[in-house]
Amino acid sequence: MAFDLEMIKQVYARIPERVDAAKKILGRPMTLAEKILYSHLHEGTPTQAYTRGQSYVDFAPDRVAMQDATAQMALLQFMQAGRKKAAVPSTVHCDHLIQAKVGADKDLDTAKVTNKEVYDFLASVSNKYGIGFWKPGAGIIHQVVLENYAFPGGMMIGTDSHTVNAGGLGMVAIGVGGADAVDVMAGMPWELKFPKLIGIKLTGKLSGWVAPKDIILKVAGILTVKGGTGAILEYFGPGAQSLSCTGKGTICNMGAEVGATNSTFGYDEHMSAYLKATNRADVAEMADGIADYLTGDPEVYANPEQYFDQVVEINLNELEPHLNGPFTPDLATPISKMKEAAETNGWPKKVEVGLIGSCTNSSYEDISRAASIVEQAVEKKLKAKAEFTITPGSEQVRYTIERDGFIDTFSKVGAEVFANACGPCIGQWAREGADKKEKNTIVHSFNRNFAKRADGNPNTHAFVASPEMVTALAIAGDLTFNPMKDKLINEDGQEVMLDEPKGWELPPKGFAVDDPGYQAPAEDGSGIEITVDEKSNRLQLLTPFEPWDGKNLTGLKLLIKAKGKCTTDHISMAGPWLRFRGHLDNISDNMLTGAVNAFNDKTDSVKNQLTGEYDSVPKVQRAYKAAGIGTIVVGDENYGEGSSREHAAMEPRHLGVRVVLVKSFARIHETNLKKQGMLGLTFADPADYDKIQEDDTFDIIDLTDFAPGKQLTIVVHHADGSEDTIKANHTYNESQIEWFKAGSALNVIRAQNN
Repeated sequence: MAFDLEMIKQVYARIPERVDAAKKILGRPMTLAEKILYSHLHEGTPTQAYTRGQSYVDFAPDRVAMQDATAQMALLQFMQAGRKKAAVPSTVHCDHLIQAKVGADKDLDTAKVTNKEVYDFLASVSNKYGIGFWKPGAGIIHQVVLENYAFPGGMMIGTDSHTVNAGGLGMVAIGVGGADAVDVMAGMPWELKFPKLIGIKLTGKLSGWVAPKDIILKVAGILTVKGGTGAILEYFGPGAQSLSCTGKGTICNMGAEVGATNSTFGYDEHMSAYLKATNRADVAEMADGIADYLTGDPEVYANPEQYFDQVVEINLNELEPHLNGPFTPDLATPISKMKEAAETNGWPKKVEVGLIGSCTNSSYEDISRAASIVEQAVEKKLKAKAEFTITPGSEQVRYTIERDGFIDTFSKVGAEVFANACGPCIGQWAREGADKKEKNTIVHSFNRNFAKRADGNPNTHAFVASPEMVTALAIAGDLTFNPMKDKLINEDGQEVMLDEPKGWELPPKGFAVDDPGYQAPAEDGSGIEITVDEKSNRLQLLTPFEPWDGKNLTGLKLLIKAKGKCTTDHISMAGPWLRFRGHLDNISDNMLTGAVNAFNDKTDSVKNQLTGEYDSVPKVQRAYKAAGIGTIVVGDENYGEGSSREHAAMEPRHLGVRVVLVKSFARIHETNLKKQGMLGLTFADPADYDKIQEDDTFDIIDLTDFAPGKQLTIVVHHADGSEDTIKANHTYNESQIEWFKAGSALNVIRAQNN
């Protein structure tokens, strides 16, 4: 039986009425995304039409999910909100803090000791506030959500950018910062600018070596890392209906890599089969009863150009396997062109490590197809020339693939099985030799491949591919190997070819698990005390940010002018810094240490205008804070791309940065800045970025007139006595301006609850 079944019944009971009401208001057929959005309005039954890309709308998500790295700060904020219990079903998943080093069992045991203080804190807070707790080893948040909580037509938010994975079960599932989660858990409306809609029409059918992963790798190449910003991607067509539920999840998961608010698919027989296989036949039965409301209207899919803001069409019959990378997930190369691309760009051709699994690609289907390649490789007397690792997405998947012999199969080529956790995908990988910073190539089935992300080595060229392709490349040890055409030499000196992978969409014997790792909260948590040691270097209770003093911001010093790609990994690195996710002051020592300074092309080296000397970004910022001087950060396009981590907004706020001025923002990061009482502005003229000089001082001269839709004026004072006056745009509405005035959105919530 499903978790929170009564809640799902209530959602399904109101969807038809609300969708019908919205359809009358709009006067036209509706996409699936619109049906879910309009049926989850905080006001209830729709009363007006909203403008895509313009209207700010209050929503009422059905549930909240948090992973352990982001849950610490989210729950520290929730503790200040004045609530006795989470207002909607919520869960915490311990998946980020487990480092992959020697193997699943030992790594998990080490993590339980190393992170005991944090795990105990998360467990006790969850217990007190009625939040479900998934223990270390239970699995990766997105896989566990898909297996237990996701349901067609539902809406959820999660404190991780890959929350969008649940779109594989027909949800609108959106990655957010912890402050957004606090809104929903506190019973407040959750605000989102009504998304634009991009339709992805899939024709044909996958075959041979081509996998669902190749669809999103192709889409990433088309849309780029910011092409989906502010939009929901809705997949439809015969090709979409032919995909497994978990294959759909893979595609939705990596929608985060094009900046999409969410990606989703209409309800179909594959979703129904997955629900039944994961002990949720009751949900499948309810979904079957309103199936027409859980997919886009036929007229929409027949004439998509009339209903979507953009339409992309992909013929799956013509699609080939892709490798995306290195250093960005949207550099898409078909396998047939990889040899030429590698030679042209000087990419290392030798594959050192192949890694499969993660929240993106650890389904039973993924593992079974990869295992089929390993099995035939063994039969054909081939050995893996690269290291090979498997990261299961959940204990249920791990237990089932072990029962069905796949782990034994992988062991035949010396593969290492890591814990059911994020591991290498987020930099939690103690890779031997990475500290040497040697130029090398790895291939993985994860979702992101930013520089230094997996192993901390800036010279590791990481390529994203399907589990099937990763397995084939690990066996070949060659980035340019094309399994559809190329032969390998086996131990007997014979030329052999790998056959096409084969697998099962769902386990023929059904899923199985001894202990899934779930801990239910107390019925009454009022007597549970939450304690945080003042001397702890892992956890720190929050002090509310100070409200705005009502004056213009003047005398701001330039902290850094970031050049090029500046993701949340650059602003607040993961890896070893994950251990400080619950301690704002300690983790602030990584602030912007990965950003490239436009004036010297170095990372973590900026000029202190008070001394004229260069030092690390956090040290310089702390010097300004000690002197009572506010600062400004200047950035490039799509600033804050990547993870949802709100630490990238909270750290600058904590250390005294007042303004972030960039060419453009990634959606989640812009919202996070607003939530924390920061000013997130964009150049009205992107060319003004070039006017910013290293010793500049800034005055915002009309902040006292801060209002929606009204530009702000910034006077930039240069060291030679000259100045430039530039205009800055913003997207703050009335309520978001109140967050700024109050010092943070949480300050507003606390005042309301008190």
